[in-house]
Amino acid sequence: MDIGSIDSNGLKGLARRSLTEAFERRETDITESEKQAFAAKLGAFVTIKVDGNLRGCIGRLDTESPLWSKIPELAQAAAFEDSRFQPLRKDEMGQTDIEITLLEEPVEIKDLSEVVIGRDGLIIERGFSRGLLLPQVAVEHGWDINTFLAHTCIKAGLEPNDWESSDVKVYRFEGVVI
Repeated sequence: MDIGSIDSNGLKGLARRSLTEAFERRETDITESEKQAFAAKLGAFVTIKVDGNLRGCIGRLDTESPLWSKIPELAQAAAFEDSRFQPLRKDEMGQTDIEITLLEEPVEIKDLSEVVIGRDGLIIERGFSRGLLLPQVAVEHGWDINTFLAHTCIKAGLEPNDWESSDVKVYRFEGVVI
């Protein structure tokens, strides 16, 4: 599936509608045309910003469920369940921007030259510790690959240079922001 062929306005509209309906305590009704248009089974993250400030970001890497079911769930989780932030308020909806990142399956890397800043996100794992940063994070902060790796380690609760350790796995995944 070509991620670029997905109707980005329609998908963002579905996410926004799910938030509006959550405030009205209604379940999001998905039309048959939305089910067809958003049947792709991709990983996804939904990022909520209010007045340009991050207010929530929740995602799933799995490719088991279609986008039409995943996006409303993730939008509501990002808006109301991200423990780093206060839940979104109804009066903030007018200042709310929704960003969706669609993700390909992660691939373990063996050589840092495989990572392209702006195209790839990173996952770093050691035991039960895991950190993930989306592709746009490195671009937004102007990071090079070493800084991107260090911050992904920190997100995993590791030391910044732990990515160099033989017991740490590093994955990349391609992501498209819509």
